[in-house]
Amino acid sequence: MALHEAGTPTVRSQDDLLHLQETIRRESEFLPALVAELRKHIVGQQAMIERLLIGLLCGGHVLLEGVPGVAKTLTIRTLADAINLSFHRLQFTPDLLPADIIGTLIYNQKDGNFTPKKGPIFANLILADEINRAPAKVQSALLESMQERQVTIGEATYPLPSPFMVMATQNPIEQEGTYPLPEAQVDRFMLKVLIHYPSREEERRILDLMTEGEPPRVEPVVQPETLLRARRAVEAIYVDEKIKNYIVSLVMATRDPEAAGVPISAYLQFGASPRATIFLARAARAHAFLCRRGHVIPDDVKMIGPDVLRHRLIVSYEAEAEGRTTDDLIRTLFDHVEVP
Repeated sequence: MALHEAGTPTVRSQDDLLHLQETIRRESEFLPALVAELRKHIVGQQAMIERLLIGLLCGGHVLLEGVPGVAKTLTIRTLADAINLSFHRLQFTPDLLPADIIGTLIYNQKDGNFTPKKGPIFANLILADEINRAPAKVQSALLESMQERQVTIGEATYPLPSPFMVMATQNPIEQEGTYPLPEAQVDRFMLKVLIHYPSREEERRILDLMTEGEPPRVEPVVQPETLLRARRAVEAIYVDEKIKNYIVSLVMATRDPEAAGVPISAYLQFGASPRATIFLARAARAHAFLCRRGHVIPDDVKMIGPDVLRHRLIVSYEAEAEGRTTDDLIRTLFDHVEVP
């Protein structure tokens, strides 16, 4: 396997691809045990579980949107326990202060000095519950930590633990007393996942699980070191030039739909940012890893594309008037952009 100037692995022979495939197979051996452990506690929500795993594998952050009671918090806590990672839950409220998240300096009367007291942001997995209930300063403090992977308290800077991932939740129903995230801040989330109600069969299984005896205890089945090795394996997954061009074509089509032959220009006010291109390629690699495959195929891009794009497209007033959602526009986008 050779490296080009940017350091990205390039497969040049069939032997390279076979070796890469064997590496992916070996580094993904932990997946069945992890998913099985999650399945003991989480009923349904397959898409949410997969997207959280993709976020972990890519080092990206995930925004979850769904009505209360659909296991958002339970899934995240179970995932942290199953991988033996530290976990903190932050309940966002209008009176929350930035220091409540990142920490502050405490005056020590004995020696007359200030000592840092680190906040709950110093954990591997952070659940920012109802992030849109906190004012802009608190949201910015959290999102800066997400971007820089470090926190400044006083004059000192402290790195956040690795792996580090933020999963934020939003309630789409209640809008009173909320502070919607600015688009530039929402763009920092790798994925936005919509969580739906369980099916009738899943609802019955939830009833049995939660009302008949104590729920099973979560056992750690994966160690953080295994996850970090998996991340390195994901970065090595092969992306063909045609797939890269396909990703760029999709993102460019959101900015100039008419030139791309996609009939959505009247419904779009702004297209996706360059982060969409980067995250789409990374997420497609992680999806291929979950499929235990050493190369990306167009279906990987299609499967993860809506979660990468839905919070990056700004619809026009005409779209709102006609009831066209971003997911409607994304479906049209994928139907019209040529697949390699």
